[in-house]
Parts: sequence; structure tokens; C-alpha cells
Amino acid sequence: MSLGVVMLVHKGFDRAAQMVRHWTDAGCPVVIHVDSNVVGPCYDQFVANLAAVDLVRFSKRHRCEWGTWGLVAATQSAATLLLEEFPEVSHVYLASGACLPLRPVQELQAYLENRPDTDFIESATAADVPWTVGGLDRERFTLRFPFAWKRHRKLFDWCVKLQQRIGYARAIPEGLIPHMGSQWWCLTRQTLEAILNDPKRPIYDAYFKGVWIPDESYFQSLVRLHARKVESRSLTLSKFDYQGKPHIFFDDHKELLERSHCFVVRKVWHDARRLYDSFPKPAHTIPNIEEPNTTTVDRIFSHAFERRTLGRPGLYNQSRFPSDDRENGIAAIPYAALQGFDDVFADFQGWLSRRTGAEVHGHLFARDRVHFAGDGKIYRGGLSDHPRLRDYNAKMFLTNLIWNARDVHHCFQFGPHDSQDIRWTLAKDTNASIWVISGAWSVPLFLSGRSASDVRAEAARLQRIEHKFLKTLRAPHAHARIKILTLADFIEAPMDTLQEIVDEIAGHKADALTRPPQMPDLTGLADFLQDLRNQGMHAFLTGEIAKADARPAKTRSPKPYVVAKK
Repeated sequence: MSLGVVMLVHKGFDRAAQMVRHWTDAGCPVVIHVDSNVVGPCYDQFVANLAAVDLVRFSKRHRCEWGTWGLVAATQSAATLLLEEFPEVSHVYLASGACLPLRPVQELQAYLENRPDTDFIESATAADVPWTVGGLDRERFTLRFPFAWKRHRKLFDWCVKLQQRIGYARAIPEGLIPHMGSQWWCLTRQTLEAILNDPKRPIYDAYFKGVWIPDESYFQSLVRLHARKVESRSLTLSKFDYQGKPHIFFDDHKELLERSHCFVVRKVWHDARRLYDSFPKPAHTIPNIEEPNTTTVDRIFSHAFERRTLGRPGLYNQSRFPSDDRENGIAAIPYAALQGFDDVFADFQGWLSRRTGAEVHGHLFARDRVHFAGDGKIYRGGLSDHPRLRDYNAKMFLTNLIWNARDVHHCFQFGPHDSQDIRWTLAKDTNASIWVISGAWSVPLFLSGRSASDVRAEAARLQRIEHKFLKTLRAPHAHARIKILTLADFIEAPMDTLQEIVDEIAGHKADALTRPPQMPDLTGLADFLQDLRNQGMHAFLTGEIAKADARPAKTRSPKPYVVAKK
């Protein structure tokens, strides 16, 4: 059994020559295709560098451009020459100049010798794979693509949209089922000769010349017509990012590549000296027959893919920052925004801090300044209390504050007096818990001692702002944990809501509340709200407060409950 190699090269000629010698030193003939875009002096020097190697041939050159037929034509020409020049070859391995053998080539030869009738090529029907990037899966086989995607992107997109609009569709040759997969394969001589000598090859070639990225579908489809046994996997380890671009392996991937036990890896950075010095491993007296195992590699790359596309909650980088809502959670950890509680309770901020041990801020988005916990001017991470710095990007201010002190649970006060730029951020953040006592702004107005006619305009303004915030919280896109109570409902049973808040923030450390924080005497609040109505300002967000309800909360008494009889 003999293994032959078809190598596609377009740059990195020094490394490509080094790889050629790895293959030929193990007795593998190599046929090289060099992209016709490569200028004459570079090509001539590359040929001269390998002139002394007997097992090397150079095939007819084609112009190779990503996504076009040239890559298939180059592979066809090189494979045809390899089969003609080296009749002893039983398997043909397709590689590139950036491919690096990891294990001794002799182990790959022994592996293939034990599987003489098996073709290793990733081959899956277009309808069954979600790999395609750009929205063209089945359509890449039914539309025409006369323009190169990289050089003429606008013309490419225009041509696709035009064909989609008029309903154009090419006929797929009879008996052919389009398959897709990795470009890098290893085929038996019998299968490759059957593909290259197929009587219907002119029909297939004419069809695939109009397919987008045919190097990922030509051999993958035709092998299904001629192979005796197909293993739908590549013997070359290659990874792709979320944009469909090949991942480049560097020196710090050495240990990972060793654990993979793969025969060949693509694509290796040309200056990864540690990798090129370490691989391929020297041949052992007893060949290693261990199967390639990419489980660890797949898991690490899957985590890297998620980290690259989703990121970490609350941490933003330049690749995700410009795109709204691409974040994996807006804030880093759960936090609470409390509206109206400090209007009802004079020392609510201090009371909540003592009860829960949380970092309880004042009004972070107050218009005069940022009221940090402890009332400092600078917070962790160098965040200033200056309102203009905060309002330059309120969302980033909040996420930075929580990220910089993610070792504590944050709570802050919010209300209609504050800057409202943050309201959609709060509503959409799954890490946010929002507690609202609607209409609580009426309590400070009532306690101010001013008449209803004097505060009418201010009450109307605050109600408009709060009503807009409540509409945001009730929108379909609001994903925060939200609880809204009217002032009337809260005054009726304040202990229940306060206990829920304490339980959520303190968790298992929370104690049962026996007494709420000090509530002012609200006797006369109902009359005050009625006076506002008489002035033409209906405070509908407060709820219906009866005169008997507007009084300080008393010590909590146990709720009655019913025990069912057995």
C-alpha cells in the first residue's frame, strides 16, 4: 500500500517545501499545484527548491479563488497527474501547504492499509447540515454564481437576490444528490479514478462550475456514486470560526494537538516554530494504532465559540459593543432596582443594607449626581459621581459598576425624578429584579405641606414619567423579574413585599421580618389625592387609597391558614 499526496499551495512556500519533505521522506509521492496568481519568480524559486526531490511533481496551474471552480480544477489536475505518474499509489490524501502532519506518516499509512476500501471524506446532504454561513445551503446548488464573493460582493448579492426574486432554479443532474463537507479528504485510488473517468464527468463539471464553493461539494457528492465504503469524516483536523473562516493554530495549541491523536492538522501559522519543530512525531518501533480523538478539541473550540459570540455576562468587548442586544446578559450578576420605597420609608436605604448586607446605593441616576453606597464620589473601577460622565452611556455605567463589584449584591433606588435613559436596559436585563410602588411619588408631595394646587403640575409630570416606565416594564421585550404594586396595595400589606425583597437579596441568610422600617403618618393622604383630582389631576397610578389605609404600618400579625382534614 502506498499513500500519495496532492498539495495545494498559494503562499508560505518555505513551510510548504518543509511539509513536502516530510511526506516524501516517508515515501509518499507529492504532486503540487501552485496557484497561477503566484508571480513567476516565486514559483520558479519554489520549483528549484524541490527539484532534487524525486517524488515531487508539479501539475498544470489554475487560478484559484475562494468559492470558485478553480480549486476543484486544481485538485482534478493534480490528482490525475498523481495517478498517472505513480501507479503504485492506493490512497490519495488532499492537503495544503499549511497542513502539518502530527503523527508519523508511517502510522497514517498503516491506518489506511488496514482500511483498503474506505474513503475518508466528510459528506452530508445539504438538507441535513446547519454548517452553512450566509444563508445559502440548498440554494448554492440551484442558483448561478457568476461573480466571486470576495472580489465582487455587491454584484454577488445582487445576482442572488435577482434569481430569488424571479424564482430561478437550475436543474440538478439526474441521480446526483448534493452533499457537502470539508475540502480535505483521503480517497482510495479506485474511487478517485471512477470520479475522474466518469463518462458523465463533463455534465457534472459543467453543473458544479455554477455551484457556490464547489470544493466543498464536488468530491463530497460524487463519492456517493462511486465509493464502496465511505466514512463521513476527514483525517485532517480543521476548525472554523462562527463566520466560516478556518481557525489558525499557534504554538500554544501544541498540547491540545498532541491530545487529539489526529494525523494532520490545518491550518498552522507559518511562524509557529514550536509546532513545526515538534511535529510530526518521530516514528516508533511499534506503531501507535490509536484512533484520532477530537473530543477535547471539539469541547474547547465549542467553549471558545460561545465565548467569542456570546461573551461573558456584563463584560463587553469591541467585537460585541456596537451591536445592541448581542450581549450574553446585560449585567454580570443579579441586582435589584427599587422604585418608590425610599418615598414611603425615610431610611429605607440604611434599613435594607442592615437587613441584607447588600451594597445598597441611593439614586444612581439622580440628575444632580450619582449617589453611591456610602455616598462616596468615586466608586470601584474609578467610576465618578459626575452625572454627565454617567449619562454619556448610562448602560455601560451600570454594567461597569456591577462588574467592578460583582462580589456583592447591588440594589439601587430609582424613580421618576431620575434620568430615564436606563429604563429599557433595566426592563430587558434578565439579571434585574425590579420592584415598583407606583404612585409613591405622591407621598413626598403630600408630606411637603404644599397645597394640591401648588404641586398639581409636578404631580402630573412625575406620573407621566412613571407611566412611561411602567409601559416599558410591561412590554413584550421586558425580561427582568418585575413586580409592580400600587401605593394603595403596598400600604395595605407592606410586610409581605418587604419580606420578598429581603428573601431574594439575602437568600438563606434572610430573617423573618417582624417590623417594617419607619413609615410616616399618612393620615390625610386620601384627602390630598382627592384635592388633586378636584384640581383636574387624576393620580390613577396610586390606586384607590381609603382614609383608613393611610396610616403607619403596624407590627406584623400572623396570617390565618386552613389545615385540610385527612
